[in-house]
Amino acid sequence: MKTFYSNQHRLHAPDVEFFRGRLVPPFEKPERMDMIIRRLHEVAPGTVLDPKDFGLPPVLAVHDAGYIRFLETCVSEWKAAGYGGDAIAAFWPTRRLDTQNIPDDISGKMGWYGMGTDSSLCEGTYAAALASKDVALSATQAVLDGDRAAFGLCRPPGHHAAQDQYCGYCFLNNAAIAAQYARDHGHARVAIFDVDFHHGNGTQDIFYHRDDVLFLSIHGHPKTSYPYFLGYAEERGTGDGEGFNHNYPFAAGTTYDKWRGALTDGLNKIASFAPDMLIISLGVDTFENDPISTFKLTSDDFTDMGQTIAAAGLPTVFLMEGGYAVEDVGINVVNVLTGFDSAA
Repeated sequence: MKTFYSNQHRLHAPDVEFFRGRLVPPFEKPERMDMIIRRLHEVAPGTVLDPKDFGLPPVLAVHDAGYIRFLETCVSEWKAAGYGGDAIAAFWPTRRLDTQNIPDDISGKMGWYGMGTDSSLCEGTYAAALASKDVALSATQAVLDGDRAAFGLCRPPGHHAAQDQYCGYCFLNNAAIAAQYARDHGHARVAIFDVDFHHGNGTQDIFYHRDDVLFLSIHGHPKTSYPYFLGYAEERGTGDGEGFNHNYPFAAGTTYDKWRGALTDGLNKIASFAPDMLIISLGVDTFENDPISTFKLTSDDFTDMGQTIAAAGLPTVFLMEGGYAVEDVGINVVNVLTGFDSAA
């Protein structure tokens, strides 16, 4: 299986994130990619390739143009305002502030486009996010060109980024951009299966009204788990999209036996949908030792996960999302890929 990877991800290296009342070093950090690349070279499941530059059109097919301009300029505006450190949102138009007026001041813009304080932006964030979507699109193009599967080692991740908002370390929604690109290049139907511990709220937001992209997510229950406000089982889509959105929320402590039941059910729904391509938002923060998640999957479970996904028999694009147990993230990611390869 080909892996696409860009060293440009290192440009996104903020100093801090706001976590449980404190400014702490970010959990989403460049070392995550180092561990995955090291493990890939050790196990050698395929070739690691540089991505192609796909430009902005695939991004603008998914994301709001004003939001993209904000991502491009927000850090320079932050500095021009005399602020120090990383750019972090602090003010929001909350539920009772019903407005469509976007502020001119950078503090207001941060709150308009950011969903929370969890995601810091630094000088290289925008360039890294662009490189990350190129990684995703290169993997997608490889599968469009005939490969059975490909892996996009994306950083920053993407599944929390909505049409015009960022959160959860995500700025451009790589899976959504890839799915739309596949649609625009001849695939009538695409399925996205999000297996990250955290609900893919951004991906759901983008496709909630559509029947050509099926979205499924297995995740921590939004009553108790980030990002909290979406991910309930009753969210099934609306309008043309009704019945094309499926959520599997689970409580803390969920083990693989129960988790795998949701995976199997989701894959059965995907088989009924009969997509031309399957995109896996591959988060491995379901791991039992992940520092910010609460499921109990083991490293061996990720091998079975890959084998089970391969049994669907679909052209498959894996795109990297979360996974913050840095010492184990390479083992767990590569277990999914080698499991898939062994079964495919």
